[in-house]
Amino acid sequence: MVYSTDPDFKIEEEHVAAEETLIPKQQKLRIRLDTKQRAGKAVTLIQDFVGKTEDLETLGKQLKTICGTGGSVKDGEIIIQGDNRDKVLQWLLKNGHSGSRKI
Repeated sequence: MVYSTDPDFKIEEEHVAAEETLIPKQQKLRIRLDTKQRAGKAVTLIQDFVGKTEDLETLGKQLKTICGTGGSVKDGEIIIQGDNRDKVLQWLLKNGHSGSRKI
């Protein structure tokens, strides 16, 4: 909330432009294994997706199906249960994500 004594003061609305999803060939996804704060259990993280949240969720669902495991999409990252880095990388490369790399 903003208070002003200026009678001509107008609140400027923030314009958040919807980020367009890059085509798969332009995506530079990073795939890494993470065990921090997960009770020692490993998860595969897919990071650096550029685009709409709906497209990220769709990609996450496809990757979970391919790996046959559970997971989620949070904070712009896809989380896949277990060490599935090789499966994820192979699927991404097969489906045109040429900038993907395993860390």
